[in-house]
Amino acid sequence: MPDLSGAGGAAVKSTHVQVALARRTLTPFGLWVIGAAASAPMVVLAGGIVATYATTKVTALPLTFVLVAGTVAVLAVGYTAMARQVRHPAAYYGILANGLGRGWGVAAGLVALVAYNAIQTSLYGLFGATIAAQLGGTWWAWAGIALAGVGVLGLRAIVLSTRVLAAVLAVSLLVVTAFVLAGVGQPADGGLSWAGFDASGLAVSGLGGAVAFCVAAFMGIDAPGSFVEEAIDRRSVSRATTAGVVVLGGVYAVAAWAMGVAVGPGAVAEVAADPAGGLPFSVLERLGGGWVVLAELMLVFAIVTSMLAFHAVLARYVFAMAREGVLPAGLARGGRATRVSAPRGGSLTQTGVATVVVGAFAFSGADPVTAMFTWLSTLGAMGLLCLLLAASVAAFRAPDSVRGPRPGVWEWRLAPALGVLGGLVVLALMLGNVSSLLGAAPGSLYPILLPAILVAAAVAGGVWAGILRRARPEVYAGIGRGTPTAHAVPDAINVSI
Repeated sequence: MPDLSGAGGAAVKSTHVQVALARRTLTPFGLWVIGAAASAPMVVLAGGIVATYATTKVTALPLTFVLVAGTVAVLAVGYTAMARQVRHPAAYYGILANGLGRGWGVAAGLVALVAYNAIQTSLYGLFGATIAAQLGGTWWAWAGIALAGVGVLGLRAIVLSTRVLAAVLAVSLLVVTAFVLAGVGQPADGGLSWAGFDASGLAVSGLGGAVAFCVAAFMGIDAPGSFVEEAIDRRSVSRATTAGVVVLGGVYAVAAWAMGVAVGPGAVAEVAADPAGGLPFSVLERLGGGWVVLAELMLVFAIVTSMLAFHAVLARYVFAMAREGVLPAGLARGGRATRVSAPRGGSLTQTGVATVVVGAFAFSGADPVTAMFTWLSTLGAMGLLCLLLAASVAAFRAPDSVRGPRPGVWEWRLAPALGVLGGLVVLALMLGNVSSLLGAAPGSLYPILLPAILVAAAVAGGVWAGILRRARPEVYAGIGRGTPTAHAVPDAINVSI
C-alpha cells in the first residue's frame, strides 16, 4: 500500500473514528453483480432502449451503445487504478483528494452524494408508477413501501443483499436473452438487418440524445469502487468494473439490435413511440405469454435491486466521509463494534433523504416518470460522468506516492488522457441535448438547472474544505486518508492463532 499519509510523507494526526467495514467479504463476482444490478439490464431494455428509439429516432443505436461503452471503459481505467490504490469507500472523494488535492476531494464527495442520491431516488418514481399502473393505487404509496424495504435491507450485510441482487440479475439476463432470440428468430423484414451497426445511421440530429441515454444506461458500473475496502483484494475492483462495462455494453448493443430486427429498423422508432406497440413485451409474447409475465415481474424486481445497489454505495460515501470528520462523525459509528458489515448511519441518512425527496414530488403533484425519474436520473448521470472525467484527470496527475512502484503507462497516462478526450465529447453531447431529454420547452431555463446544481455542490465542497482547513486542520489533513489500518482495526481473518 502506498503512503497516503500526506504531503511530503509526513504523518497525519487524525481524529477520525477508528471503525472499518468488513474486509475481505466480496469477491470479484460479487462486485460485478453490484455494478450490473445498479445498471439494471431489465430497466434498460424496457425503458431506456425503447425511450431512446422513440425520442431520438437513431437507427444506429446498437453502434451508439458500442461507442459509448468503449468510452466508459477507457474512462474506467484511471478510475479503477486510483480506486485500488487509494482504497477508499467514498471512491471519487478519495481519488480526487489524493490525486488533485483535498479541496477537490471534498468537492467530488458532495457531487457524488448529489448524483448518487438523484439516481437512487429517481427509481422510486419509476417503481411507484410501474406498480400503480398494474395494481392501482397512488404511485407514492408504492414508492413508500419500496423505501421501507430498501431501508431495511440496507441495514443488513452487503453479502446478504448481493445474493438477492445476483438472483434477480440472473433471471433478468435470461429474459433479455429470450427477447433477443424472439427478435432475431422472426425478423420483420424476413432476414437479419445490420442497419443498427451502420455508421451512416449516426449522422442524424438525435445522436446527442441517444448518447445521453446510453451514458445513463451505464451508470452504476462504477459502484465496485466503493466496496474496495470490503473486497478480497484490490484488483477485484478493476476486474469487476471492466467486466461490467464489457458485458453490459454487449448485452445492450445486442438487445437494441434485436429490437430493430424484430420490428424493422425503419419502423422501430415509430413502434417504440406508440404505447400500443408494447415494446419489448410484444416481442417476448412470440415465445408465449409466460415470458411477458416473467419480464414484467423482473422489471419490478430489477428496479428494486438497482435502488438497493445505489443505496449501498451512498451509505458507504456517508460512512467514509463521516469517519474522517468531513460529515458528522456520528454517522460513521457502528454501535460498539469496530468492524461493521453495514454502515448504519449512512444507510439511515440515505433513506431519510429519499423520503424527503419522494414526499416533495408527491406533494407537488409532479409526474413520477416524466418529472421525477427523468429529471433526477439525468442529473445523476451527468454528475457521475463528470466524476469519471475528474477521476481520469486525477489518475494522470497522481503523485508517485499514490501510483506506487512501476506504474503502467496505459493505466496512468494513456488511458486517462484518451478517456478525458472521449468523455468530454460525450459530456458536450449530453449537455447540448438536456432540453430534449427533459422535454423542456424552447428557451426554458430548466435545463440549465441540472448542471448548475452540480456546480453548486462542487463549490460548496470546496468552500467547506477551506473552512475545515482553517477551523479544524487535523480533519483537513486527514481528508481522503482516513481508512483505518489493519493494525488499528484488524480483520477477522487476522485475529487468529
